[in-house]
Amino acid sequence: MAEVTVPLPGPDEVDLNPAALAEVELVSRGIATAVAPPDGLTHLQRMLIKAMAKQMTGYQVDPVGLPPLGPDELAHALRRRNHEYRTRITHLLILGELVLAPLPPEVCQRVNACAMALGVDDGMIKVSRDYAAGSLGLAAFDFDRNGYTAEWSEEHSTMLHTSTPLEDAWDFDVKDAALAARWAALEQLPSKALGRRVFDFYRARGFVFPGLPGSAPPYLAQHDWVHVLADYGTTVEAEIEVFGLIARAIPDPRGFSLLAMVISLFETGYLATGAGLFRSDLHHLSREGVAERLADAMRRGARCGCDLMAVDWFRYAELDVEEARQELGIVPKSDDALAAGSVGPWEPGGISEFQLGAGRAMAEQEGRQYDALGAAPPT
Repeated sequence: MAEVTVPLPGPDEVDLNPAALAEVELVSRGIATAVAPPDGLTHLQRMLIKAMAKQMTGYQVDPVGLPPLGPDELAHALRRRNHEYRTRITHLLILGELVLAPLPPEVCQRVNACAMALGVDDGMIKVSRDYAAGSLGLAAFDFDRNGYTAEWSEEHSTMLHTSTPLEDAWDFDVKDAALAARWAALEQLPSKALGRRVFDFYRARGFVFPGLPGSAPPYLAQHDWVHVLADYGTTVEAEIEVFGLIARAIPDPRGFSLLAMVISLFETGYLATGAGLFRSDLHHLSREGVAERLADAMRRGARCGCDLMAVDWFRYAELDVEEARQELGIVPKSDDALAAGSVGPWEPGGISEFQLGAGRAMAEQEGRQYDALGAAPPT
């Protein structure tokens, strides 16, 4: 553990109240100072800091033009905050540096100094240093070693209903007739049930049920339920939203690594592959409005506070989608996210061209009429 510049508060000193504007401004200054490359904050970094402040606290703070704030000053500003709070601030620091490509070593040094001052030791700091050094192979290794799934055990497979335990979180299971039959049986549920909506979600996109050749890893399939539950489409931008919500909802701070993974895949390309199936596709977080959408997804995740990747989703399959949202604490999207272009799986913009084609091909192969159920590719 890094040396703590400002010690953690005692039980009678800790501040658990929502942040006031003065604190939000100090934190925004600290993040902006730490993550700015030599030419100053990028447009994306500025948008992220502004969006996170507004969605997480309700205050509007523009980091551009604010005076700098160093690690010791940041730690002093958070002197009455507990370790969990400081860790979440550290994650915002890491997020701010992970969107830089190339990643300047001096930015990594400043972020690390802030983490040390706050008394936070996070595995993604090591990954970011690997990125800055150009050691992408080592970064991928450190990702696996320090990420949320590093302590995966075969017992975790229980929630996935695989016929045999999986040795790794992202293992495939493509010869599991019982698992595939369980997923196919979701078709028999009422039309508004969560499970039936997930069945429709798969069929509209030509996704293959877990247990069959061509399917995703069963653990990755967990996040498909979140697409439906939280009302997110399946473009790459929507994947960033889904994993932002999931990562922030996981009580274990290591859940942040899931968001770091998708940023490394879908913004900078530091990772070539991830989650057993995803492939690198660059600059999606930089697109107009996506920073605001991510910030709102993280707000929703914070309100949820549940590890959605560890849910036995078949326990919720018979519930109406709205009932499942209430059970799991999924609050509505903000007006800001909707205005920024966040759409659900059954709306225009909620499906990719490739997925639309795959859904049509599957319908033709199965001899049925294709129905995208309102989904259409972005225009």
